[in-house]
Amino acid sequence: MRSPSDHHAYPTHWEADVVLRDGGTAQIRPITTDDAQRLVSFYERVSDESKYYRFFAPYPRLSDRDVHRFTHHDYVDRVGLAATVGDEFIATVRYDRIDARGMPAAAPADEAEVAFLVQDAHQGRGVASALLEHIAAVARERGIRRFAAEVLPANTKMIKVFTDAGYTQKRSFEDGVVRLEFDLEPTDRSLAVMRGREQRAEARSVQRLLAPGSVAVIGTSRTPGGVGRTVLRNLLDGGFTGRVHAVNHAFPDDMERLEPEGVPAHRSLRAIEEPVDLAVVAVPAERVPAVVAECGDHGVQGLVVLSAGYAESGREGRDRQRDLVRQARSHGMRVIGPNAFGVINTAEGVRLNASLSPQLPNPGRLGLFTQSGAIGIALLSGLHRRGAGLASLAGIAGISTFVSAGNRADVSGNDLLQYWYDDPRTDVVLMYLESIGNPRKFTRLARRTAAVKPVVVVKGARHTGSAPTGHAVPTTRIPDATVSDLLRQAGVIRVDTVTELADAGVLLASQPLPAGPRVAILGNSESLGLITYDACLTEGLRPLPPHDLTTAAAPEDFRRALAEALTDDASDAVVVTAIPWVGDGSARALATAVREAAQTSGPGPAKPVAVVHLEIQELAEALAGTGGEPAPGTRRIPAYPAAERAVRALAEAVRYARWRQEAAEPGRVPEYDDIDEAGAAADIQVLLAPAEGGSAGTGEGASGGTDEGTSGGAGEGAGGETGDGAGDRTSVGAESGVSGASGTAGAGPGDDVSPGVELSAADTQRLLARYGVSVLPALPAPDPDTAVRAAERLGFPVALKPTAPHLRHRADLGGVRLELGGEPELRRAYAELTDYLGRPEELGLVVQRMAPRGVDTVVRAAIDPAAGAVLSFGLAGAPSELLGDTAHGLVPVTGRDAAELIRSIRTAPLLFGWRGSKPVDTAALEELLLRVSRLVDDHPEMVAVDLEPVVVAQHGLSVLGASARLAPPPPRTDLGPRHMPAY
Repeated sequence: MRSPSDHHAYPTHWEADVVLRDGGTAQIRPITTDDAQRLVSFYERVSDESKYYRFFAPYPRLSDRDVHRFTHHDYVDRVGLAATVGDEFIATVRYDRIDARGMPAAAPADEAEVAFLVQDAHQGRGVASALLEHIAAVARERGIRRFAAEVLPANTKMIKVFTDAGYTQKRSFEDGVVRLEFDLEPTDRSLAVMRGREQRAEARSVQRLLAPGSVAVIGTSRTPGGVGRTVLRNLLDGGFTGRVHAVNHAFPDDMERLEPEGVPAHRSLRAIEEPVDLAVVAVPAERVPAVVAECGDHGVQGLVVLSAGYAESGREGRDRQRDLVRQARSHGMRVIGPNAFGVINTAEGVRLNASLSPQLPNPGRLGLFTQSGAIGIALLSGLHRRGAGLASLAGIAGISTFVSAGNRADVSGNDLLQYWYDDPRTDVVLMYLESIGNPRKFTRLARRTAAVKPVVVVKGARHTGSAPTGHAVPTTRIPDATVSDLLRQAGVIRVDTVTELADAGVLLASQPLPAGPRVAILGNSESLGLITYDACLTEGLRPLPPHDLTTAAAPEDFRRALAEALTDDASDAVVVTAIPWVGDGSARALATAVREAAQTSGPGPAKPVAVVHLEIQELAEALAGTGGEPAPGTRRIPAYPAAERAVRALAEAVRYARWRQEAAEPGRVPEYDDIDEAGAAADIQVLLAPAEGGSAGTGEGASGGTDEGTSGGAGEGAGGETGDGAGDRTSVGAESGVSGASGTAGAGPGDDVSPGVELSAADTQRLLARYGVSVLPALPAPDPDTAVRAAERLGFPVALKPTAPHLRHRADLGGVRLELGGEPELRRAYAELTDYLGRPEELGLVVQRMAPRGVDTVVRAAIDPAAGAVLSFGLAGAPSELLGDTAHGLVPVTGRDAAELIRSIRTAPLLFGWRGSKPVDTAALEELLLRVSRLVDDHPEMVAVDLEPVVVAQHGLSVLGASARLAPPPPRTDLGPRHMPAY
């Protein structure tokens, strides 16, 4: 535990590991009184010029008074942060709160002077930019809204750090000094700058792991076999273009080379007289710390830890894994693993196979990341069988880079997305994930990457509690269906199996994206054509009638038919089906004909072509280019042994192409003039204040509100006023004196109920009204006479319903009475319910005016600590509760997102005139979704909102029940300074 400075506790949450511009890492932390000697040593290594830029005068050494001042902070008005590598400072930054005259001050003064000093050897690595992000976040936390900095005009590097940060600035020049003032509130530009730096730094850190100039395999056994010796052999067999070293402390003192490999042999890394970029660690887990320390001292840039015995083995292993990451990062190194399978880079100038794969895959356009060694082996093997191409020509299923991260304690799928985003050798990203440590960041990165190249994901461990023990990830209770919706919203192609992952990958890597869902089918089997046709319909495609070429078709017939289909404006893609010939026939001739036709497509957009074959393996090989050297630029065609697999891959390409087209013109979050954001913020502040003392808002001063309500299911009650049989809808409610929503009402996609304030009905209604959402009033009915007076006040016809938690939304229990047109009917219904269900005080009966009939829906929003705010929509009752037919989207949603949310559920036809019924007002429903999204996005304290039911009529809608929960918002890690996952 570090010693606190002055009287304030050490702010541990300010500590962070960051990736720097060159891909190395550093730790940022508060400076303490224990750092006096580190500060002195750091200052001694800074050049005289840098000291002059910092103090505006020659300043060769720090006085004792200086050291005391720079190491004693109150962490409020005076704060200092240091960037460290190992145990040494490489840069410092500090702020001092000042008043309007520039004198030292305390709160409520909201301005501070800021100053940096970066060791010369580390200038140009982006250290100052990272420190600025973190000191700005600290200042905002302490109530400081503006920084001021004075810089000498010659100190152009530091001026650039400030001006490039993206904050709103004011610049002046006086007395030979440049004075910069800038607001610390994040702007769109500052966030863009921060994320751009993050992408470049993290991509560079991965690039250093995948393209090393030299590799040391630590733990290479003297005899053949063993993990280390296997990796060494694979490196050499793959033709690695860099230098390779074998390291084992058990090697004899006089051993200079390891035979028969002929590589230099060393007893320790220290014995290697040249830099080592990458270390592959294959020693027992208890020996890894010593190896990591040696690597850090030698300047190794990254580690691939194959060793097992970490978090997958229990609590002691988790502690060991945490120590591994901390130790590696303290030396500026990144880690793949532990328990990793290894890394591969097929680039001609690298040819790195630092893995347990026995052969280097042939080069291609697929980037592959897995969290499982076994799945990695299966994918590499399966892609090789699909046709990996000739060594001289990238194949249809070739690999650009491969990372199997094991426990992914440090380098994760997010890092690889950063690398592949602008990697020119990767056209398609394939990922096998068992856990997503930072869903919010993953969806952000995936959306950006998917806008330029496909990202295909298969997710293992999809059920709650089944995440691998080796993955230390944040807890999230989002159901898998919700995760799938969020991934698709980000443009990710979500598939269910590893086979589908490869199927989609080879099609996307070799074929253009389809312009639409229309599919032409041709082949020499009518039956196989019909199977393909049915598969297209199942996947939501629009197949044309199959073109049967008959079993007598020759390769020339296929070529001519395919050429016609490719030039036909009626189709967007073509599936060619083929069965073996009864007589003589050449699969290679057919492959040549198909490739030639695909090469000479019409004047319009190129169309994807896929081949379905039954037991013609030679055809698949020829189409992939593995059976001979086709001409340069020849188009390769993916082949599938089943129609369903080909069509499913094609359907994913169609959906992805549509998403990408829409993403090119992003939707808009509309503005509404009647939204009172400031009023809602004031209400929330008042309502949250007493929660710290354990009490909730009372709703005093609010007009008749509504409690969380229930509604009858579809078809409940008698026909409505027009006699169409659906029945008007209603809900229950209570005035402000009645208890608020239950503890779980309003829980979102994962029903992850966080502590907070359950709002009363009146408070909920008032907050919703600030955003233009009104709730149909309902009045309590503790006795029959009060019920009659309430009905007369609201106006007949009315409904009588219970509000007891066990009866809400349970019309199936017979606790709802609708269309009560007068006092006699109401009194009779009251008597029936109390006789049947219990005493009035147990039921919490309420009276509510009938709403126009329509379709019952449910709208929810909730904040998941890992994924962020999620908006959900479905039909009320069985469709969403029993069948799980609910759509989800990340907040804020755009107008396009809201429309897609409504149309994406399976029961959406009920909203659009199913079986001759009148379509309902989906425009009003979209507006409601947008208003709720705005409410939650503007006020993250709204951790849960539940509107159920929302009855959507032909014209307008009625919100019949509402509940909400407030709580201090979880931290938005995506808006704060960039940092690596904490360990």
